[in-house]
Amino acid sequence: MARSGINKREIDKWARDLVKETNKSLEQAQRRNPPRVSAQIEATSSAVPGSGVTGYLARLLLWLDDREKRNPAGYIDVASFPEELRLEDEDPAILALQLDQHDLVQILRAMGSRTHVRLTDAGRVAVRQLKDLQKDRAARIRHTTDALLRWLFDTASDQTPVNPALFLATPGSYFAGTEISGTDLHQALAYLAEHNLIEHIDTDPATVAITPQGTRCALAGGNVQDHVNQPRTGTTYNTYLPNAKGVIIGEQQHFTQNNADGVDPTLFVQLAGYVGQVSPILGLSDTDRVELERVAQDLHTEATSGNPEPGRLRQFATQLKDKLLAGATTMAATQGIQMAEQALAALMQ
Repeated sequence: MARSGINKREIDKWARDLVKETNKSLEQAQRRNPPRVSAQIEATSSAVPGSGVTGYLARLLLWLDDREKRNPAGYIDVASFPEELRLEDEDPAILALQLDQHDLVQILRAMGSRTHVRLTDAGRVAVRQLKDLQKDRAARIRHTTDALLRWLFDTASDQTPVNPALFLATPGSYFAGTEISGTDLHQALAYLAEHNLIEHIDTDPATVAITPQGTRCALAGGNVQDHVNQPRTGTTYNTYLPNAKGVIIGEQQHFTQNNADGVDPTLFVQLAGYVGQVSPILGLSDTDRVELERVAQDLHTEATSGNPEPGRLRQFATQLKDKLLAGATTMAATQGIQMAEQALAALMQ
């Protein structure tokens, strides 16, 4: 069962204990079956801005730099890299080509295998940037937080509990070519839980699950920090609406409300905007789609009024949920249902 209502100190203790369990689980799993993951899976953000170097490619750059110091005049065979890391079904020629496309290595094309490379000047600069970036603790925590949430979304977007130990065997668990530490993972888990992007599931071993809010953050395409920093103070609610066709008409807009009832309309406005955007791809008949958009417009109008009435918010949100349930055959509809449930739950708090 998920834990709820825990304070920041309890979250911090839970995350620390979870990291201990995670490290133990990973060590046991590695002894039984060493990790075999694809280097083609890249992390969510570039380790060296503008270079396209992420995940294991950053580690490969550092590996080449180390080998070049031992053999400064020659070419280095990158075939040894996936062998050392025990990567499954990796083509060293593709790894070399990926770095070559960013002008970070020069391939010895006279060799048939084309896996012999040497660093270019741009590659050596990228190595230096990686080593400098490794000292940036804030950037490392941001990367760990973003990569962990993205991994949870890709692995179990249906909120299935997942052992976070599995994350440590992916390219996303590398920052600037080095493995993230248990301390970094601990802080990332605590931060995501504190902001309701993941929840702790009481299982043995302990697991975590992405929340509907965490799913929305991942779908938005930005980073966790941007999502957390969305403005919200007191009983004044600021909500950003993306430009959408259909239900929400007009250019991008902001609105600010002050209401005496303390009703936060943010989730209802987001629900109305989301339904307006995805209504054409829900597979509904024209009649059902028009009715769905009408209810979404009614919800949007009420939520953006000077003093939204809780009863009407509940009425329109419930109608949207019921209509989405009737045609819940797509992931977009499932996401809308989750957003409606979260908005309705907020009225009970």
